[in-house]
Amino acid sequence: MKNTKKLTLLHSNDMHGDFLTENVDSALVGGVSLLSGYINKVRNEEENVIYAIAGDMFRGSIIDSEFQGLSTIQIMNMLAPDVVTLGNHEVDYGVAHLLFIEKCADFPIVNANLHVQTNHARLFEPCVVLERDGMKILFIGILTEAVLAQCKTDGLIGTVVDVEDAAEEVGRICNTYNATDIDFTVLLTHIGFEEDKKLAELLDPAWGVDVIIGGHSHTFLEEPAVVNGIPIVQAGTGTDQIGRFDIVVDTDNNCIDSFTWKPIPISADTCPRDPSIEEVISTYKSRTDAKYGQIITKFTRELTHPDRYRETELGNLFSDVLKEALGVDIFLLGSGSIRNEKLGPVVTKGDLCECFPYDDAAHMVYATGAQIKHMIKHMLRDEVFVGEHCEFYQLSRGLEVEYDQKSHSFVRFDFEGAPIDEDRVFTVGLQHFHYLNIKDSFDITLEELKKNHNDRVVSTSCTQVIEESLLVGQHQNAKGEGRLILHLA
Repeated sequence: MKNTKKLTLLHSNDMHGDFLTENVDSALVGGVSLLSGYINKVRNEEENVIYAIAGDMFRGSIIDSEFQGLSTIQIMNMLAPDVVTLGNHEVDYGVAHLLFIEKCADFPIVNANLHVQTNHARLFEPCVVLERDGMKILFIGILTEAVLAQCKTDGLIGTVVDVEDAAEEVGRICNTYNATDIDFTVLLTHIGFEEDKKLAELLDPAWGVDVIIGGHSHTFLEEPAVVNGIPIVQAGTGTDQIGRFDIVVDTDNNCIDSFTWKPIPISADTCPRDPSIEEVISTYKSRTDAKYGQIITKFTRELTHPDRYRETELGNLFSDVLKEALGVDIFLLGSGSIRNEKLGPVVTKGDLCECFPYDDAAHMVYATGAQIKHMIKHMLRDEVFVGEHCEFYQLSRGLEVEYDQKSHSFVRFDFEGAPIDEDRVFTVGLQHFHYLNIKDSFDITLEELKKNHNDRVVSTSCTQVIEESLLVGQHQNAKGEGRLILHLA
């Protein structure tokens, strides 16, 4: 008769400072108070419980931005995860600041492949072994270069290039730790759901990886994807839900005997509150409310940004503001810069900072019409439409693009009502992050563009430009104008 033990594995990802409970259809949903209440409830009900976070605790809320992640770490300490891996937004405040924040954390942060380029010294412990009822459970943290674009601001920091390298790193760690009789192995990744599936295909079954818990693509699942015998899960985004595995571990053969997994909604109906966390959040919130309660503007109605991979009302508004204020022909605004699905009609300073939290500089580059067509065509590559996490851009007024995915061709590519002149050199505005990552986002290099004219910084703060424009322009409106029409295959 084989020996088995029960393990309950809870997990979150991409929480993005989603601390506060929301009122949805007269019901309280999400927030770390109710999330903590659920985790504590499970810890009291079950014997062997582990709570893991698969990256991106930071960014997305005024509280997080104002205190540069220190508030988040204090709140996470009270939530008491057993293990956390890094997401791409953990480095938004700089790698040095992240290393300081790690010292404030009362939980292990694991990452196997973020390193100093000069000597390849790892910045974090690659893994951790947690013990429950005699079981040894190995957690390995993985990032890839594709999601860590922010680190390009720091030339000394590097990571593995792709999932093939990540798989080799996993194998190296598993081979090292299997000698200590690991009963169960979990990959905590922050590379996106599609990349997780590719990674699973590359893993040698002899390495003993049992589960992949992922993040980055904000994928909400009703059931796990099983690839190469490995269940892959993710729990959407924020704190409105948590993933739950109930696993029977075969401790003789160090593998899963059986399991169930489901997303658990976090709501007041099923989750008790945690008053101690509410008290801490209230202290931070009272300080930010005083600073960010100023009303900036009133739109004619609520404006929306429901999907980063299409033209949106907020995308149109912000890209137009930056185009006009900075005097460029075209502004390509990163869709992911807009973090909320709606804004207004009354907009406070806090609302704007939460919706548009990345206060980048703006660069003006020079591109020919032919180069702009190439850049937009790369932006519209097939990977965007099959769920891969790619950069996408909102187009400022004057640029109108109609694209047929089946033929991979433009039906129309106009500037100011006429087909774009492929030989004309246009001024194009880009945020600093996207300027640094222009090769990945647009398949073009800065060196190519500098042949047209040297680029320059035209603003040190996109947020200030938008805020000033909204202050002087009350009752603004924006509609989907057909700037980007997509015919999908």
